[in-house]
Amino acid sequence: MILKGSNDNGARKTAAVDERIGSLFQPDTLLGEDYAANFRRKLPLEPERTLLLAILEDGIRCYQENIHVSGGKRRILFEEARDWLFNDDTGWFCSFVSICTLLNLEPNYIRRGLRQWETRARKASQKKSHGVVVNDQRMVA
Repeated sequence: MILKGSNDNGARKTAAVDERIGSLFQPDTLLGEDYAANFRRKLPLEPERTLLLAILEDGIRCYQENIHVSGGKRRILFEEARDWLFNDDTGWFCSFVSICTLLNLEPNYIRRGLRQWETRARKASQKKSHGVVVNDQRMVA
């Protein structure tokens, strides 16, 4: 026979404490969609946005600064940046398209600008090699 009173309250308190303690040891899983939801807020979290912009800027800089290099590590940097910028992969969180989506940027608009910049840069390089000096302009995110 269970008496009403302190034992019943004590059992409820013990269960509540056990539940709170148990929640401390459960894994905190975060899906990609949940992480991306941070960027769909009206006011995105500034550190994450800054990181994504830095990744985008680094990719564009590696592409632009190494476009005329013919070999070595800098050529590899150029090729990797080119592959990243012009790949439509969305399965990777840090892909160019995914980053543009999270930053509300249009990837094809940026790519079009890079292609136009590349055309001008290559023409300027040809003119430079023929003795004509042209001012180098870069597109920066």
